[in-house]
Amino acid sequence: MKNSVVLLIISLFVSFSGFSQNARSLTTHETSHYELLIPQLTPTSMLILFGGFPETPDDIKREFKVIEPAMHAGIAVGIMKFNRRLWLEENEKKQLSATINQMIADNGLTPDNVYIGGFSSGGNISLLLSNYLIASASDIQPKGVFIVDSPVDLLGLYENSVRNIERNFSPVSVQESQMIISLLEPEFGRPEDSLEPYEKHSIYTLKTHNIDNLSHLQNVEIRLYTEPDTAWWKQNRQYEYKDMNAYFIKKMADDLTKVFGDNVALVTTENRGYRANGNRHPHSWSIVDVNDLIAWMMKD
Repeated sequence: MKNSVVLLIISLFVSFSGFSQNARSLTTHETSHYELLIPQLTPTSMLILFGGFPETPDDIKREFKVIEPAMHAGIAVGIMKFNRRLWLEENEKKQLSATINQMIADNGLTPDNVYIGGFSSGGNISLLLSNYLIASASDIQPKGVFIVDSPVDLLGLYENSVRNIERNFSPVSVQESQMIISLLEPEFGRPEDSLEPYEKHSIYTLKTHNIDNLSHLQNVEIRLYTEPDTAWWKQNRQYEYKDMNAYFIKKMADDLTKVFGDNVALVTTENRGYRANGNRHPHSWSIVDVNDLIAWMMKD
């Protein structure tokens, strides 16, 4: 009798252990456009990620600890090799749409439960692309989209960059501001000459409360993550609240909620922002609670 009980316990342990190992195992497919991680469990959903301005898939995997929980939940993860963009031109939207459709078709995945998200400038891309996919009646109709501390207002980003250069407090921040102006001015001109190019390409324009580039997302769940640590930004960049991404994200959330209602969720966090090297920084992937994100995707 004792031997039978021991054998039963061992059998159950091996079964659960095997399941755990299967949940953790994955298949990787990589092309010049993306890295796709597929769980051994048959995927029921898909998460598509866009990194910040300089980020590669390796950077994203290091900073955003979502891969293992996603594999356990049976969620395929597509990490796009598309970065260094603050906005999208029409041809880029078409190209990204075609690439993602091809990625799903080539790997036998379902387009039915797709969620798209991105960090920093990657959040801008995620929202603009999601809006395009729905407007163009793509086979991919995102169920949800999220951003992580993204610079959603290009006009506000330009004006903040000008102030930041004049402030001349943080060399890193000044260099970034100079780069932003060098990107925006040649494309859109100076805002005092015309706001129209900024409104045309920006997710949101606070000055005019313009949300036209998100108009097709009324039935999509939107999550807007940000960590408004005013003390950190003041100490390290001499920023005021109005200089922070968090300020514009909050204003955009207010304007979107007026139109889309409860489909919009502003997720503000405290003391979660840390880089993988342990450095404190509220502008980080880590402000996202990955288990809560997975639960959000799996709730249906």
